Amino acid sequence: MKLIRFGNSKNEKPGILADDGNRFDVSNFLSDYDENFFESDGIKKLKEWFLKNKNSCPKVESNVRWGSPLSRPSKIICVGLNYAEHASESGMEAPKEPVLFFKSSSAIVGPYDPIIIPKGSEKTDWEVELAVVIGKEASYISKSEALSHIAGYVLHNDVSERTFQLERSGQWVKGKSCDTFAPLGPFIATKDEIKDPNNLGLWLKLNGELMQKSNTSDFIFNIQEVVSYISQFMTLLPGDLISTGTPSGVGLGLSPPTYLKEGDEVELGVEGLGISKQKCKAHK
Repeated sequence: MKLIRFGNSKNEKPGILADDGNRFDVSNFLSDYDENFFESDGIKKLKEWFLKNKNSCPKVESNVRWGSPLSRPSKIICVGLNYAEHASESGMEAPKEPVLFFKSSSAIVGPYDPIIIPKGSEKTDWEVELAVVIGKEASYISKSEALSHIAGYVLHNDVSERTFQLERSGQWVKGKSCDTFAPLGPFIATKDEIKDPNNLGLWLKLNGELMQKSNTSDFIFNIQEVVSYISQFMTLLPGDLISTGTPSGVGLGLSPPTYLKEGDEVELGVEGLGISKQKCKAHK
C-alpha cells in the first residue's frame, strides 16, 4: 500500500494512494499514521479494511494539498556520510561506524510545500535521501531482525544549512532542523512494495539540472546495519523515521559551492517512492 495524508497543514487526514492514481480518504477507519497506528498492526488491518470498503471511501480531489505522509514521529534520526563519494566531497573520511544526528520533527512538511530559507542563511543545501519508517519497537536488535521492524519507506529531502551545521560550533542538528527542512513524501510505501531497499535509484534536480544521481547499493552501511546499529543506543518506536544519508552532488561539494536561493525549484525522487518538488522562499 501507499499511505498518504492530505488537507491543510496541521489538519491532515489519512488516506491511501491507489494504483490507478486516485487518492482515497480512510479517516473513517483510523485517525492518523502515528505511533499508535503502526504499533497496533495498523497496516495489516487497514489493508483488509480497504479491500472491503474501497468503494465507500471518498475520493480526494486533485487540488487538495498533499501533506507529509507521516504524522510527527517521536524522533528523526539521520545517518551522515553514508555514501563514500559524499564523504569525499564533504572533505571527510568515510566513517568506520554510522554517524548519527537528530533532526527536529518540527521541520516536517509535505512533499510540495515550499522550503523556507531561514533568517541569516547563505548556505541552504539540498539532500535527496531514502528514509525508513519503523513499524514496531526495536531495542538491541540484530541485523537479521532489522527488516521485520520496518513499516515502510519514504522520500526525504534532508535540507541543510551548512553555516549553521558546520561553522556555528556544536552538533549538526542546528543546520538540519529549521522549519520546512524535512519535506516527506508524497507517500509511504509499505515494505512489501519495495523489493530491495539496498538497491534503489535516487536523484535530485535543481531548476531542471540533474545534481544528484546514485543508487542505495552505494551505501557504506546498508538498511539492516543502520537499523540494528541505532537500536543499540536508543529504543526505536513505531513511526520513528531514519534517514539513511545522501549521495554526492550536494551544493556544498560543488566548485564553487552552490546554495539555494529564493525562486529555486528542487525536484527529487527515489525509485518506487514517487517524486517531490519544492519551491524555495526567503523567510519573511
